[in-house]
Amino acid sequence: MSTQAIALKRDETFIQKLVLNKTFWFIFILFGFSYPIIKSLNRELPNDLPVLYTLADYQLTNGFGKPFGSNDLKGKVYVASFVFTSCPSTCPAMMKKMQVIQKRLRGLGTKVGIVTFSVDPETDTPPVLNKYARRFKANPYVWSFLTGPTADVKDIVINNFKVAMGEKSPGMMDIVHSEKIFLVDRDGQVRGLYSMDKQHVDQLMIDMGILVNKPNKTI
Repeated sequence: MSTQAIALKRDETFIQKLVLNKTFWFIFILFGFSYPIIKSLNRELPNDLPVLYTLADYQLTNGFGKPFGSNDLKGKVYVASFVFTSCPSTCPAMMKKMQVIQKRLRGLGTKVGIVTFSVDPETDTPPVLNKYARRFKANPYVWSFLTGPTADVKDIVINNFKVAMGEKSPGMMDIVHSEKIFLVDRDGQVRGLYSMDKQHVDQLMIDMGILVNKPNKTI
């Protein structure tokens, strides 16, 4: 063997030897495929949302004059809000937020819904609500506006959702009502209440995703 060949052999570095080693490549490939799996198995999953309370069954009338209620929402995760069409203060802002939520829910199809209850049912008849829904580009397959007899609406708002609902007084433009957005799961359980600011709306979307992706209960 020549002196030149011996010199080249001695000049092989540790890295070169490692690259030429079949065992090294076997371990490298094995780790490359297994690491993402190990990481996903050890990933901390989001905490389950608390159950605040369970809604009793209810039924009112939608903007098309058809009966609509909790039975139509079973199996869906939905958000609920309370407004009235002549509201001069917070309602238009809330409806803009609901428009954003509707847009962000695209692609989830029948898994989700939006329900808006009128707290001025005497004024907000189905045709009035239908016109109001069109104003905010509500998709009728996703977003329902509900009205009905005042006593029924008050029972749902106060006793079911457990929030205040004021009376409409002569000369008064506003009606006391909740400005929160409610998150309801597939089983009619309220799982969260949210303000209208961006941070809370973003959290609502995260929590909604948790509920939508949660496996259905098996019988």
